[in-house]
Amino acid sequence: MPDAHAQEPPPGSRPTTLAGRSTVYAPHGAIATSQPLATAAGLAVLQRGGNAIDAAVTAAAVLNVVEPQMTGIGGDMFAIVWSAKEHKLVGLNASGRSGRLMTREELLRRGRTRVPEEGAEAITVPGALSGWAALLERYGTISLAQALEPAIALADSGFPVSPIIAGEWATAVEKLRHDEGARATYLVDATRAPHPGEWFTNPDLARAFRMIAAQGPAVLYGGELGQRIVDRLRALGGGGFLTIEDLRAQQPVWVEPISVPFRGVRVWELPPNGQGVAVLEMLRILEPYDLKALGHNSAAYLHLLIETKKLAFADLAHWVGDPDQMTVPPAALLSDDFIRARRALIDTTRAAARVDPGAAATRSETIYLTAADRYGNMVSFINSLFDLFGSGVVVPGTGFALQDRGAGFTLEPGLANTVGPGKRPFHTLIPGFVTRAGQDGRDEPWMSFGVMGGGMQPQGHVQLLLNLLVFGMDLQAAIDAPRFRHYDGTRVGLETPIPDAVRRALAAMGHELVPDSTLRYNTGGAQAILRLPGGRGRGYAAGSDPRKDGLAAGH
Repeated sequence: MPDAHAQEPPPGSRPTTLAGRSTVYAPHGAIATSQPLATAAGLAVLQRGGNAIDAAVTAAAVLNVVEPQMTGIGGDMFAIVWSAKEHKLVGLNASGRSGRLMTREELLRRGRTRVPEEGAEAITVPGALSGWAALLERYGTISLAQALEPAIALADSGFPVSPIIAGEWATAVEKLRHDEGARATYLVDATRAPHPGEWFTNPDLARAFRMIAAQGPAVLYGGELGQRIVDRLRALGGGGFLTIEDLRAQQPVWVEPISVPFRGVRVWELPPNGQGVAVLEMLRILEPYDLKALGHNSAAYLHLLIETKKLAFADLAHWVGDPDQMTVPPAALLSDDFIRARRALIDTTRAAARVDPGAAATRSETIYLTAADRYGNMVSFINSLFDLFGSGVVVPGTGFALQDRGAGFTLEPGLANTVGPGKRPFHTLIPGFVTRAGQDGRDEPWMSFGVMGGGMQPQGHVQLLLNLLVFGMDLQAAIDAPRFRHYDGTRVGLETPIPDAVRRALAAMGHELVPDSTLRYNTGGAQAILRLPGGRGRGYAAGSDPRKDGLAAGH
């Protein structure tokens, strides 16, 4: 009989993984979200015969209730959908634009050196609800009102707050205290965050969702709910930049995803105004290297990835923003000549001390979820408020926070992402997807995936993909594997399981290692679903990140 303690690490050593979950396998459908109640709501939709799109929107609405610091109809969303009927990938950009009153000149006149991260000035049009409705209208089988039913029930009757969410919530207490609506909605006795397991209700959000169910998205985009938002922002000190006309003008946009081949598959991201092009640029730079020979999470391997990330993010900061304002198309950033020139800048022995140009966004409070169904549809879905509780502004009686996505703009003149009226700001949100060639040579869906967490997202996408495609890990192991996060300059965080010898080697190369404690909530949260060999009817594998409260489930 083996020693029960044989697998325990010696005292004082680092753990080798962050979790020990198994990959979830299921024959007919799967869903993975960052909170179990959202997963359960989406799974119930799948079990009733609904499709992946129905399940995703239902789960997203529930997350507005149970993970309110991250997401909701006050934010923006993006999605990549594999339509089995059309046998193709389609993308949706449901980000909102800045208000028509938001100008660089006005911000400078107010003495701003950057767009504030809190308050009315940071608020842009919330696009998420328009995206939910567009997804259901084009690909769903249930109505928006039906998709909102589980969220309304939870907001009304309440739920016990889960642990990681409670911890993040607690870090935003001071921010929430500054706003009347936020205090009343999200603080217990207007003073503190709910504890893990403590019951929480949000009757205001239930009422807002009922209005939407009865009147449709127009109630927000120009109707009663929208007017209440505009009036409140005008009344707040400093004043916001949104008008009712800005809300009426909100339209989600169907877009064509962009891609590059990598190690036998094709990796897909959405085009700007998001940062998905950075994932593709990193993969193209890394393509010729023998990554497996370097060793997973070795010093040489991590150094190469960190230096590659610096190059891609420098390009993001300088070139990427509202696609209508970009002077360089994404394809140019992925061209052979451009990639060769960028790759040539990497010193494999020394960390570059460059600072990313411009005001690159490096944080975001986000949820990512993915769902797949018995019909062969898959959806990669991301929704965000940008910072914890977004702007920190909750219009009294509405029950949801408004995003601070305006903080993604820069005041530096002449860039695609320079602040201005009616512009989509640079976005950190990036749903991911992977296809591979089928027997008939056409692309077939292989994986829908995402790694939430601001500037961590491209880094997380690449690390997850390499775990799968280079090192052959199974899905949950690829999610669990320890990650790095590069911040800026030479500052890098390494998750606890990465060995001391690797840390010493990286430090010797010039990397400045931040304390492990600063990484809490900062290395992302992945969800992913793989289609098993054989295609539709042969099942799915799903995984959920132990860094979040989430759950993958199937039926």
